[in-house]
Amino acid sequence: MKLNSHQIRQSKVGDSQKLQKEIKRNPIILVLDNVLDTYNIGSFFRLADALAVEKICLCGPVVTPPNIKIHRASIGTWKWVPWEQYKSTKECISQLKKDGYQIIACEQTKDSINYLDAKYKSKVAIIAGSESYGISKDVLNLVDKVVEIPMFGINISLNVLVATSVISFDVVSKLTHKNA
Repeated sequence: MKLNSHQIRQSKVGDSQKLQKEIKRNPIILVLDNVLDTYNIGSFFRLADALAVEKICLCGPVVTPPNIKIHRASIGTWKWVPWEQYKSTKECISQLKKDGYQIIACEQTKDSINYLDAKYKSKVAIIAGSESYGISKDVLNLVDKVVEIPMFGINISLNVLVATSVISFDVVSKLTHKNA
């Protein structure tokens, strides 16, 4: 089943919950570490739907659906993507590790590797950091791998959503081809 933006916006939460089981999900979870902008959060739901991820984890004191700005930015896809809220990103990571996920951070550090060179296991959680501060050092100490996108201009980074989109599509591509 595929819906256009108008149909998604008009869909009801109850309807989507029944039909969500029909969507073949990729073994990926998006973890938003204190992402505060509601339009970014809504856009992450749209990305999560495009990738058919298992769920989004909203971590920290963030706005959650239902919210009009999240609804507008997501075009209503928040009703179609499973999500959970966690008090902290560290709590979320602890649970994901117990569940067997490889934890990947999208961040620039002295130890980060080019995302094109990264290899992934069968279940991946991708952490996206806050718009202003990135991913905290405490959280970075818990991850399995830090990946970054090389930058060739004067700017040192991309918007958190754009960077996570590039890396997430790469993860899906690599997992799909590995298992093909």
